[in-house]
Parts: sequence; structure tokens; C-alpha cells
Amino acid sequence: MQINIIGAGLAGSEAALQFADAGWQVMLYEMRPHKMTPAHETGEFAELVCSNSFKSLLPSTASGLLKAEMELLGCKLLPLAQECAVPAGNALAIDRSAFAELVTQTISEHTNIHIMREEVFELPDDLTLVTTGPLTSDKLVQALLPHLGEQQLYFFDAIAPIVAADSLDYNVVYRKTRYDKGEADYLNCPFTKDEYYRFVEALNAAEKHEAHEFENEFFHNTKFNFYENCTPVEELARRGKDTLSFGVMRPVGLEKPSGERPFAVLQLRTENSNWSAYNLVGCQTMLRYPEQKRIFQLIPGLENAEFLRYGSIHRNTYLNAPETLNENLSLKDKPHIFFGGQITGVEGYTESIFGGLLAYHIIAGGLKSLPETTISGQLWRHLITPVKNFQPMNANFGILPPLEKNIREKQKKKLAYTERSLATMRQHVAKQK
Repeated sequence: MQINIIGAGLAGSEAALQFADAGWQVMLYEMRPHKMTPAHETGEFAELVCSNSFKSLLPSTASGLLKAEMELLGCKLLPLAQECAVPAGNALAIDRSAFAELVTQTISEHTNIHIMREEVFELPDDLTLVTTGPLTSDKLVQALLPHLGEQQLYFFDAIAPIVAADSLDYNVVYRKTRYDKGEADYLNCPFTKDEYYRFVEALNAAEKHEAHEFENEFFHNTKFNFYENCTPVEELARRGKDTLSFGVMRPVGLEKPSGERPFAVLQLRTENSNWSAYNLVGCQTMLRYPEQKRIFQLIPGLENAEFLRYGSIHRNTYLNAPETLNENLSLKDKPHIFFGGQITGVEGYTESIFGGLLAYHIIAGGLKSLPETTISGQLWRHLITPVKNFQPMNANFGILPPLEKNIREKQKKKLAYTERSLATMRQHVAKQK
């Protein structure tokens, strides 16, 4: 058997390894580095662009539960991510360069995978899986448009700056994980009340990129529709002067070494295994570069920060999957063309990998469904259930059906969801063998 896979991001890389290990011949197409996207920096496979975190590993979280379900389904990329992990408390954060290089090497050395470094301009006539993700090229979008009618959708996404570790003021920043859970893997920048409001005022007055700079021939009527989990920090600040201090910069559980609780705290997460670079957590931005340097250097401890990468904004494209795709995630008018990953309307790194894993099981294994009590099953249902306003979805407990027994304590309730989900997934996997 042979399959074309277009796009070697997280979903495409996962699917390529799955099919290849199952004995399929895989033609893997990737246009980078010959043609770059607005957000990628290399031609490596599975390059992460927005942050280096796959979120929590805890089974009491939706992200942790999804990872556990994917492990039962035989995920290929998460074990590789573990090999490239960097300290991040209970989260799976990685050295993104090491991860992309490892995935690229693993795929390149597989005898059943044939790599084609070229852009795809039109849909092939044979079995194909499209995993081009939210940064699908304009030419491929143009090829897709006749099959989507008026259902083409998109939103805007922003990424956070990265600063050099040796440029931080360690007399100000301190190492601590919230509530001292796990290792103290995060650096914390503590704000006084005056420092915090000065920072917010600067964000509100800052010069940002405007929508017309991101329009092109296919997206003339661009509006800034942000995915909520990636809303730029300056947009959050405009919602109210205390929005950040009650959100991503909340100080609870992040007391200073003296025991004093700051008015607000910005956390920094390590970017690589040698601790030489840090990501500004929650500071995805669409500010112009000079403004980023001026404003982010108002953060205590970052007064002399060296910026290794500035934040940026890019268009994320996704389909109205329930309207344009069959239940097996193939195009309604071209059933030999399948889709997987973020382009289908899942959101997040782990969810993107799941999209490639799901596509493999559907195409190669004839998978018809997944248990409705699992995050995996409900994410798939999200992609095939028509709704008035379809939006990208990530793993969350809210998409699961209620428990048979009402549990009031939040932590016990989440663990009950997890136990039920994993039990039904184990039964499902056992039946498939």
C-alpha cells in the first residue's frame, strides 16, 4: 500500500511513522526549506513555532489524559518528545531544536518513507493525507477552495518572544514552580503594583501590526479572530487593567524567596536543555519589534534582556470540518483525500499529533469510532458534528459526557473522568487487536 502525506509537521510526521512502521510506502511532501511559512525558521520536520510546551503530563488534566489515551493508541512522537524534554514542572516542555532534528532524522532513516522537498500545488489523484496544518500554503489553499464552497475558515495566532538566559537579572528573578509542585523549573519576574500598571499602560499604548499587512489574494476581508488560548498579551491587557494579574500573570503560589507575594508575576520557561534561553509565558504578541523590546524590558529582571526571537503573528487556516469532510475526515467530493491535524479544527501541539495518529487508524485500520467517554473520541466528534459557529477545539474535560455519579470536589472529579476514559480506551484497543 502507498499513501501521499502532504506536510511534515506534527500530524504529518506522526502519520508518516505510523504508516511506514505498518509496512506502507509513504511519499512525504514538505515544502520547507525551499518555501518557508511566516512562522517556521527551519526545514526540519515537526518544528514547534508558538511555544515549546506540550502542556501537562498530569492525569488529572485534560492534556495529560489525551497523552495517556494516545499512548494506548501507539503514538510515535510523544516518546521522541520525552527524549528531548527540558525541566518544566509537571508539563512536557522540550528543546524544540533537538526534537525537530530527532524527528527529521527518524523519518529520514526510515526505508519506507520517501521525502519530497517540494510544494504541492494541486490535490493528487491517489490516496492522500493532507496535514499541512494552520500554515497551509496559498497555492494549496487555492487548490482546496473549489471543494470547500464558502466553508474556508481561518484565525490569527501569535507567538511569544525568547530571551537569553545570561541577559536576565538574577537579583530580581527567582526560581519557583507554582505552589512548589514538582521541581522549581520556572523563572519568575515579580511585579509591584506600580510596575504592573506601568507595563499594562505601555501595552495599551503600543504600536502593533494591522490586519491589512496579513491579507492576500485569498483573504481580502481579514478580521483578527484570535484563538482564545493564543490571544496576544496586548489584547488581553485591553480587556481590563487587571486581566493579566488574574490570568497568566496571577501571583498566587509564586511567593518570592522572602515569602512576600508579588502583585503580579510573569513566568519564564526554559527553551532548551542547556538553559540558555527562556520563553516569556503568556506573552504571545503582535507588537512591532521595537515596541516589544521597549515594553518587555519593563518587566522586572528583563531590563537588559537580549531577545533571541521576537514574537510575531501569523494566519492559521482550518476547515469547517463538519461541513466539508466525511465522518472519516475525507473530502466529501474527493473521498480519497483525507485530512489530519490542526487544519481539521483541533488546536494544540498534542492535539495535532493526535490528528495524525487518528488519520492513520482511520485509513489503515478502518477505525469507525472511539469511545465517547474519551478525550480522543470527543475531539473526533467535534470534527464531524455540525454546529453554527465551528471553532478549533483543544483537549478539555468540558467535552466529556457527565459522570454517572456527581462528584463535587474538582480534583476527584477530574481523576474520575480520567479513570473512566482510560478504562474504556483500554477496552476499545483490546477489541481492535
